[in-house]
Amino acid sequence: MNLRSGRLKGQMSREVADFTSSLEFDRRIFQADILTNRAHTTMLMEQGIISREIGEKIIGALVDLEKEGIDALELDTAVEDIHMAVENYVTKVIGPDAGFMHTAKSRNDQVATDLKIALKEEIQKIQKELLIFIEVIIEMAEENLDTMMVGYTHMQHAQPTTFAHHLLSYAQSLKRDYGRLQDAYHRMNLCPLGSAALTTTSFPINRERTAELLGFTGPMENSIDGVSSRDFIAETVFALTMLGTTLSKICEELIIWSTYEFRMVELTDEFSSTSSIMPQKKNPDVAEIIRGKTAVLNGELVTILTIMKSLPQSYNRDLQEVTPHLWNATDTLNSALKITMGMLSSAEFKGARGEELVRANFSAATELADLMVRDVGLPFRTAHQIVGRAVTVALDKGMKAEDIDAHFLDEISQELTGETLRIDDTVVKQALNPRDIINTRKVIGGPAPSMVQKVIDNLREFIEKIDPNDCRVE
Repeated sequence: MNLRSGRLKGQMSREVADFTSSLEFDRRIFQADILTNRAHTTMLMEQGIISREIGEKIIGALVDLEKEGIDALELDTAVEDIHMAVENYVTKVIGPDAGFMHTAKSRNDQVATDLKIALKEEIQKIQKELLIFIEVIIEMAEENLDTMMVGYTHMQHAQPTTFAHHLLSYAQSLKRDYGRLQDAYHRMNLCPLGSAALTTTSFPINRERTAELLGFTGPMENSIDGVSSRDFIAETVFALTMLGTTLSKICEELIIWSTYEFRMVELTDEFSSTSSIMPQKKNPDVAEIIRGKTAVLNGELVTILTIMKSLPQSYNRDLQEVTPHLWNATDTLNSALKITMGMLSSAEFKGARGEELVRANFSAATELADLMVRDVGLPFRTAHQIVGRAVTVALDKGMKAEDIDAHFLDEISQELTGETLRIDDTVVKQALNPRDIINTRKVIGGPAPSMVQKVIDNLREFIEKIDPNDCRVE
């Protein structure tokens, strides 16, 4: 059927047809389009708007098309989009009665519905991968509850912690990424179908019924909003962009930690490459590619927002150009997520090197200051000043952390405050022991193994509450 033959006299040139067609990326909504047409036709029959005989013929043809697959369609840019290609198929099978399928429906509300159906499926797929990733990290954390490392701020040695504690920071980020996708899913789960072109229809349609048939919680309550809103796409791509940022940060740390200078992680050969000229090299190319590819998500988000920002309400064809950026974002994220998970889960954490670094550069200094507050009653800022001066003097003298004793601290305190600290040397040595420091951090969220285990238990409880069939928290 030629959609232009009624109102328009001429045909588009091939160049213009190719330029304006959405068929290239409409393949992603082929299955959703069949579902939408079946639900709409079912409702039309139930409402007595079309006869059961005609409706069943239409549904029969759609069932056949679903079995045959998208290759059964005539995907020529002359038919503009997937909706017309599907309608043309049904017309070839049952004749002009196929036109009843489009009663009380526009391509405007149909494409919005199709996109939501397809995107909801993508979100659920990503959420399932996220849950697997969180579980992988939980298992890795349990294996490294006592594996020490130094924590960093400003990329400088900061305080003693464990690999388990650090790994769980990834899990918490991924949990929030999961929540953002869940929020986006919840807000998009209203059905545009029945909005028609922009003002619904005079036919006595049942929008609640089509929403039910298509798995939505209900219909959208404004038909103009129904056909023109694409914020559900922007919100989802934002959530994907944040998830991509999480993955990029993980990759960045794996890249840094795998250098000779750090030597905290060994990446497997599967996720590494070598140099074309330097045979000794083992490069973290996969992590670098993920770090680069996730930047695509930022670009897709900005493009989508830029397309949307100047459009007047109701449907505009510009909205068609949002869709390819959505699918590029989901595809990029899906591959980056799976590969990052595989790369992290197979990495070998170097516990001996972690302990070497945690003991190397006064990362216990904060605990010394806390000790002076607890045992001597000094204001923290005074204690901070004493310890800061102690570290400076120790570095000037080439001393290590284990060389610091009570007498040394008394000398510094006498110089700065005029008084000695009179702290027992055994207590000082204990305060400088990274493992003892870690074990004292028994605050929720801290690195003490008991606290880390509690967080692991909480994460497992979070996962267990999720319905695996729809990935939503019960």
